[in-house]
Amino acid sequence: MFDPTTLVFNEQGLIPAIAQDEASGEVLMMAWMNAGAVLKTLETSRVTYWSRSRKSFWVKGESSGHVQELVDLRVDCDRDCLLVIVRQTGPACHTNRRSCFYTALRDGDEVELMAPLT
Repeated sequence: MFDPTTLVFNEQGLIPAIAQDEASGEVLMMAWMNAGAVLKTLETSRVTYWSRSRKSFWVKGESSGHVQELVDLRVDCDRDCLLVIVRQTGPACHTNRRSCFYTALRDGDEVELMAPLT
């Protein structure tokens, strides 16, 4: 049985969680989880993060409908980062883009790689 206390959390009790699309392999976003969010994600298969600003659980898609369904949860070799493989419904980014990683740095300039979904 998985024991979340074996994970390495930072001073705030959080661990970074990178969400990756199951089908495309695209990195969608990064957010934070605490031990409770990890357990809720595993129990419900709805990806749950910890909102640092609201200091509460944040079930992805709860208000927007842009749900992340858990496919697989992986722990890195140092146990201090998670890879959350998801089935994403709608955009993952709060800017209404498919991914939060929509800006590239190229030749000293920022280049927008994708526009918000309409």
